[in-house]
Amino acid sequence: MSYTIRAMFPAICLTLILPCSQIAMAADPAPDKDAKPAETAVERAALPSRSQEDALALERQVPKAEQQQLQAGDESFLALWKPANIGEPKGAVVIVPGADESPDWPNAVGPLRRKLPEVGWSSLSLSMPDAYNDGVFARAADTPAADDKAAADKDKAKDPQAKEADPASTAEADAAATAEQAAAQAEQAKANAEKIFARIDSAVAFAQQNKARSIVLLGHGTGAYWAARYMSERPSPAVQRLVMVTAMDTGKDEPALLDVLPTLKVATADFVNKDRSVPRQQAQDRLDASKRVKNARFTQVTLNAIPGNTAMEQDQLFRRVRGWLEGQ
Repeated sequence: MSYTIRAMFPAICLTLILPCSQIAMAADPAPDKDAKPAETAVERAALPSRSQEDALALERQVPKAEQQQLQAGDESFLALWKPANIGEPKGAVVIVPGADESPDWPNAVGPLRRKLPEVGWSSLSLSMPDAYNDGVFARAADTPAADDKAAADKDKAKDPQAKEADPASTAEADAAATAEQAAAQAEQAKANAEKIFARIDSAVAFAQQNKARSIVLLGHGTGAYWAARYMSERPSPAVQRLVMVTAMDTGKDEPALLDVLPTLKVATADFVNKDRSVPRQQAQDRLDASKRVKNARFTQVTLNAIPGNTAMEQDQLFRRVRGWLEGQ
């Protein structure tokens, strides 16, 4: 090969390579600096329920020796157990807190569960399932949004042949939706009652396993409603006394407490606060209803408010409950 050809050879190769490089760059464009990286969906863990949060808090605050995990159906729940501080316990008091109350609630529940063992009564305070929320039924029958309704009215105005909805058909559809919603609410209420009763069943069984010769069911607030209803629907020979403290209806469950009490066959104490107007009126209705029942084993005890001294109020309640238990 001549010297001239050898000198020109690198230039010829470079001429052939450059077009190929341009084609490759066109096929693989540079990344866009302004483009955002693709977001990866992150699955978040479900938030704990109110009762789960309360249980976790109590597990950190209450001594391990007092914590018991009981089983109700396919779920476990926390209960606080304090055995009586005497050689021969008088029995066990199963405490049912009210809605949104923990097993160590500072009003009535906690003080009673801690003080009763000092006078010979073991205490077992339960955590309750979350109260079901009426809001879950709010969209049982979906209704068109305002914008959709406006759009439908506009289309109807454009179409002269559009027919008005038959009032009878509309009323029938509304009635069907209402009935469906009521059935869903009733089913939810029934499931909620079964959960609560299962927990009380478990608590009674636990007390029996610990040789409680007498078992008392004590409910506070709406817990009193559930305790009374349990004694009405699932009477147990092991539970012979019922204590209600500031008893209240749940406001959405049937039958009402006033209808449950006449069916009870056990000695019942109804502790009320005369200075609370709404519970006081309900308490008067319960007392009047008990007078209409022959051989009713119903006692109502009025508590006095002690403004500014919560500790004395709780001590008053404890002394009155203890007096009634020992007088039976």
